[in-house]
Amino acid sequence: MMGLMQCLPLTIGSVIDHAERNHGATEVVSRRVDGSLERTTWAQVAERARRLGSALDALGVARGECVASLAWNRTPHLELYYGVPGSGRVLHTLNPRLFEDQIRYVLADGGARVLFVDPDLLALAEGVLAIHDAPVTVVVLCDRGDMPCSARTDLIAYEDLLAAADPLACWPELDERAAASLCYTSGTTGAPKGVLYSHRSTVLHAMSLMTADSMALSARDNALLLPPMFHVNSWGVPYGAAMCGARLVLPGAQLDGASLHGLLRDEGITFSLGVPTVWFSVLDHVERTCTPEERAGLRLERVFMGGAATPRALVQRFRDLLGVETMQAWGMTETSPVVAVTHPMGRHHGQSWDDELELRAKAGRCLFGCEVGIADADGNVSGPGADTVGALVVRGHWVASGYFGKAPGSALDTNGWFDSGDIARIDADGFVQITDRSKDVIKSGGEWISSIDLENAAVAHAAVKEAAVIGVPHPRWQERPLLLLVLQPGEDVSRDEMLAHLGEHVARWWLPDDIVVVDELPHTGSGKVLKSELRDQYRHHLDPAH
Repeated sequence: MMGLMQCLPLTIGSVIDHAERNHGATEVVSRRVDGSLERTTWAQVAERARRLGSALDALGVARGECVASLAWNRTPHLELYYGVPGSGRVLHTLNPRLFEDQIRYVLADGGARVLFVDPDLLALAEGVLAIHDAPVTVVVLCDRGDMPCSARTDLIAYEDLLAAADPLACWPELDERAAASLCYTSGTTGAPKGVLYSHRSTVLHAMSLMTADSMALSARDNALLLPPMFHVNSWGVPYGAAMCGARLVLPGAQLDGASLHGLLRDEGITFSLGVPTVWFSVLDHVERTCTPEERAGLRLERVFMGGAATPRALVQRFRDLLGVETMQAWGMTETSPVVAVTHPMGRHHGQSWDDELELRAKAGRCLFGCEVGIADADGNVSGPGADTVGALVVRGHWVASGYFGKAPGSALDTNGWFDSGDIARIDADGFVQITDRSKDVIKSGGEWISSIDLENAAVAHAAVKEAAVIGVPHPRWQERPLLLLVLQPGEDVSRDEMLAHLGEHVARWWLPDDIVVVDELPHTGSGKVLKSELRDQYRHHLDPAH
């Protein structure tokens, strides 16, 4: 016997319709190209998204076709998030932090014939299109009066495009399994790979963000969105915020500590999220410029971090400086991305801060909708409590089954598991602890060394701003760790001092064979340290012949 309940498709159009009906007056705040703030509402975002859907009809963009964007976290990009998939197309976000040839590759792979671009990224777009083989219609996300100088005479102003279009009366009926957006991996190991999200996977993932064991996103929140909208759908928050009616604040391209602190203060931000490197710059600015009274005046309650392992020192600084709760999460482009989040359980009530700090440094417990496990060398998968170290595998409602252009299921094993590329263990409570990336783990003399544990220990030193550990070839031990440090401004630390500090946290044989202080570390567009570049640069560092 079948149930007698209505079964409505889970589509992105239904999300913005809900926001318009139930949270229409709630603000969306965005920083423009000139640094000023633009204020609109969810109802206005919905109306303009329907105009965009109509405009795409006029441009001759077919259902199921990709529409590309090259844009920052601003209101027009948010309108694309709804107008493109809501009208049956696929939003293909391009990462402006990639090299021109990488962007060209990603654009060509997706096959978009229309590109929406922010005015301050037009020069980059023109460089990409100069080496791109196919003709592309370019729409600049501004009005005619703000169009930047360009040799192209065929540019379309976004505001002209919308003004000429009547809003769609309603969104077209779509299969919830239809493609909604296309995002690419960071390309840390070879060419970027496309992940094609469906309406269903996007809506289910967004719903999970509102649960208490995830972001607990709600209509009470003023949410500052730092993950770029060109990376993994900005962690799903543009959809989750519309769903629950959160007030959304978009920072544009200005992600320096002073600019972000200004938004935290002036917009009464209660919740924010982003990669650890961004938060270090914010806390550095706050610590340097704000009085205790000014810090206490911030409304920030909780911060959600992912994209890279969260150093314990960062959790400690948030608590000591601002009294803010931090949540570490685990996920990847292929998982939409949020799969696991760290929140203490009931039995952890009353534990010491040292124990809580240890807990908050873990990657989290799996949310409903996904399942994680640890796979051994033979592909056997164990769940929570086995406490074995191995490949972290995942499956679920918002996990990719194959990469764009490949067959469905081609990225999975015979039991439907996706190999994350992380090495991890899962404790009896279900908390995932990442010990390394499979390509970053260091094998020395037949034993494994965790680069993440070494990096966490290094960043715990007051003089260190950022750390990266890589394995470099060694004539006797196969590989040995090399530690690269970026120091805080005006700070210094000797090799012996750092080795002594590390020796308090890790086994002696884990200690790096050398320590190199650098001005900066290379990062991917998602904020991760680009270790492949470091391994190439330092591959002969311990070779006496060089």
